Parts: sequence; structure tokens; C-alpha cells
Amino acid sequence: MSDRPPFDELERGHTVLASDPFKPASDTTRPWVVVNNDRHPFDREQYVVMALTTRTWYDERVPLTDTDYRDRQAPRNSSIVPHAVASLAPSLVTDYVCRIRDEPLDAAVDTLFEFQ
Repeated sequence: MSDRPPFDELERGHTVLASDPFKPASDTTRPWVVVNNDRHPFDREQYVVMALTTRTWYDERVPLTDTDYRDRQAPRNSSIVPHAVASLAPSLVTDYVCRIRDEPLDAAVDTLFEFQ
């Protein structure tokens, strides 16, 4: 895959830019990776996503390596933040970034479940 997918046809691992609820400016975006699968009850209407970060202070993050990408790459060294979960509507997506393989997504979801 080298073309960006339509935002209402995202699949697990697709990483997109959308609003950043952790920043005060309303025009600030951050990368989000889709972690749900097609069994999600509102698949293609909204996505379960986890935030990506370039910060390294958080021990529970899931760092991404060059081999963790299926299509393109994040522009800087990034990690998935398992506790930063959101529900994202396609209308909030502003751009396609890359696609991440299942293994780091599984690790991030497993980490999230450890928090219960």
C-alpha cells in the first residue's frame, strides 16, 4: 500500500493525524493508531485508537522500530501510549501517516488490559 486509504475505510494499524485532546490549541494534531479490528460494533464509523508519542519518559510505552511498519513510517522515533485511548470519527482525521504491524499493536492492547 502506498496510497492513503479513505478515512472511512481505515483498518487496524493505520496511523493518522487527528485532533490532540492533550493540547490546549484546538488546531493541534497528533498521530493516532487504529487498534480495533473489524468486529468493532461501529467499524468505519468510529475507530478505537491509541496515541503515539516521541517522548521516552513513560516506561509503559511500546517503542516502534523500523521493522514495525507495514507502509511508510512515522517521521520520528515513536512509541504507542497504551493508556491514551480514544474513539475517533473519520471526520476528525486530517492526514494519513503510516501503517503499523500487528505485533506492537497487540503488545499495546495487552498493556492496556494490565491496567484493569
